[in-house]
Amino acid sequence: MNQTMSVFISSMRALKEQVKVLDKAIEQQFEIIPNTLTSIPGIGKVYSAGIIAEIGDIRRFDSQASVAKFAGLVWSRNQSGDFEAEHSQMIKSGNRYLRYYLLEAANSVRRCDSEFRRYYDLKFKEVNKYQHKRALALTARKLVRVVFRLLKDNRLYIPEG
Repeated sequence: MNQTMSVFISSMRALKEQVKVLDKAIEQQFEIIPNTLTSIPGIGKVYSAGIIAEIGDIRRFDSQASVAKFAGLVWSRNQSGDFEAEHSQMIKSGNRYLRYYLLEAANSVRRCDSEFRRYYDLKFKEVNKYQHKRALALTARKLVRVVFRLLKDNRLYIPEG
């Protein structure tokens, strides 16, 4: 039993060392890429690197709507004649990794930035069902607009107020 535990502990130590080496390599590569996303409160190097890696070259997108569609942060239309459904689902297609990074970053940003917190609270109170999921998805959609503009113009985020 002691030998088994000793092997597991040494394996964990070796993995921790490998993670440190990889983190340093990522930071070195990340310094080469122009990055303005870390100026948003709540978005650190991990979310920023993930978003930039999944988006790639921002110039290939015409608008923030196309970035949102690429991430799968758009809703399907449910209509017939004059009827348009009040509730619709998000599309299931799109880059699931980018969607993950944007949703997690939006959750982090809403805790750190008063404008995003106000927007999240407003959307949270609008409905009774799936409040957090809906509000978070809409906050992520707002974050897409900010991310697109920051990357397109290569400028830093300046909070309102």
